[in-house]
Amino acid sequence: MTNYLKLQNTKTLLAFGIFFLLNLSTVKAQKPIIQTKYTADPAPMVHNDTIFLYTSHDEDDAKGFKMLNWLLYTSTDMVNWTEHGVVASLKDFSWAKQDNGAWAVQCIERNGKFYLYCPMHGGGIGVLVSDSPYGSFKDPLGKKLINSDHVWNDIDPTPFIDDDGQAYLYWGNPDLYYVKLNEDMISYSGEIVKEPTKPKNYQEGPWVWKKNNHYYLSYASTCCPEGIGYAMSNSPLGPWEYKGMIVDASEKTRGNHPGIIDYKGKSYVFGHTYDLLKSETSTFYERRSVDAERMVYNEDGTIQNYSYFTKDGPEQIETLNPFRRIEAETMAWSKGVKSDKSKETGVYVTQIHNGDFIQLRGVDFAKGAKNIDLIAASLNGGTVEIRLDNVDGAIISTSKIENTGGWQNWKTFKTKVKKVNGVHDLFFVFKGEQGELFNFDAWKFSK
Repeated sequence: MTNYLKLQNTKTLLAFGIFFLLNLSTVKAQKPIIQTKYTADPAPMVHNDTIFLYTSHDEDDAKGFKMLNWLLYTSTDMVNWTEHGVVASLKDFSWAKQDNGAWAVQCIERNGKFYLYCPMHGGGIGVLVSDSPYGSFKDPLGKKLINSDHVWNDIDPTPFIDDDGQAYLYWGNPDLYYVKLNEDMISYSGEIVKEPTKPKNYQEGPWVWKKNNHYYLSYASTCCPEGIGYAMSNSPLGPWEYKGMIVDASEKTRGNHPGIIDYKGKSYVFGHTYDLLKSETSTFYERRSVDAERMVYNEDGTIQNYSYFTKDGPEQIETLNPFRRIEAETMAWSKGVKSDKSKETGVYVTQIHNGDFIQLRGVDFAKGAKNIDLIAASLNGGTVEIRLDNVDGAIISTSKIENTGGWQNWKTFKTKVKKVNGVHDLFFVFKGEQGELFNFDAWKFSK
């Protein structure tokens, strides 16, 4: 979680607002991996060959930090991400009195259970537990896990389990703290320790991991702006030696928060930027968006540097199979659309207007498809143009979505598909009259 606006003084806001406006015309927009909501503080976790990406959530109308809940996204290819909606919120803690402050979380698995460590800015750190990474998560303590006399510094918790089974929890801004967690992961032994070897440029957002017998501590580095720095050690308790920047501090980003994983033989670093906001308005708000990048280690264990997140991000790991049900909220990129959630259908795509679109990358049609089924609901209706490789690419199908008698009255629309084979990017381009056209739940091609 960025800390540069804590004082929220007029001079700081005015200076950043002017810079933000000037930068709008000079910065080439990046491609955040989530576009239907504003997301920050990425916390990726690998489980059963799937990346579970937990994020904090900047509300669409946020001016300063307005953060009420945490979201979940999944992917198996690093480019197409499926939204699962709100996975936890401040309301899950009966003892949490504030109605804002759902800052950076992280989830970890142990003995078949999933532990979500949740800070409430100014309210301590709690923990939720679930039998599934999708939730539902419940508060097993009914009180704070971390309840200190420096409560405003108790943010951005990161859990880590060492090879010997000892678990740790680290957190803090501007200091770095840690405790030894017990095996139950919801209590700790010993005293809270203020790390005496806090590395150079440490600000907040710690992330701890181990690779090839090296211990790593990454964090939001320098302020302000914040990049992603890192330190190394021979022990999970330090001392920590600063090694450099994974992503440089940049006026393009301002705040940051690292999330780092190994997945299918490669390493990745996640962070956040304001690039989606910049593409929409010249006015500054606290509305951030998660980015990701391939991370490369040198032979000595140090990590190669990026000046900034690249425009296209990581390469796709595997192709997407269109002959199984794909949720409409699975996408690599989108324009205009939003997402919502109902008990009946789960997450679906909504606020669809003429000219909006959804893109999926690397869709493998193999030897061909004959039909496509679209599940939609509407009181107005419209058309879905299914195009290849570009938003104005070749049309392989045009599906007419009729009035179904209600925005939650779902119906399957089947349409023939022109000859298509091999691997293509796939675009769902929405057409229709003024106003919202329909809601979109899922799709599937058939051979």
